[in-house]
Amino acid sequence: QVQLVESGGGLVQAGGSLRLACAGSRSTLSFSSMAWYRQVPGKQRDLVATITSGGTRSYADSVKGRFAISRDNAKNTMYLQMNSLKPEDTAVYYCSAMYGAYRYWGQGTQVTVSS
Repeated sequence: QVQLVESGGGLVQAGGSLRLACAGSRSTLSFSSMAWYRQVPGKQRDLVATITSGGTRSYADSVKGRFAISRDNAKNTMYLQMNSLKPEDTAVYYCSAMYGAYRYWGQGTQVTVSS
């Protein structure tokens, strides 16, 4: 069983920054990949950023150059540093981890960017 707990969401003005954290119940090295997704009401959940066990990172075009995904293996925690936030970044952000053949999800954390 894998548990993921997000934290760090909140309300920020456009142009501001937030850092999300995702704490796992297992070593982050045990996951083949970890990722951040986001979802707004009535729309599908979209992939924001991914980091593999080898450290390879990828980003959605909409966040490239503004967001950075990272992982602290000693703390079993993944992060998403979000800079230059825009109102369109407003969403519930979910962390996700692939463990074996299964994808596990956190409960989500709300990020609201005011204009």
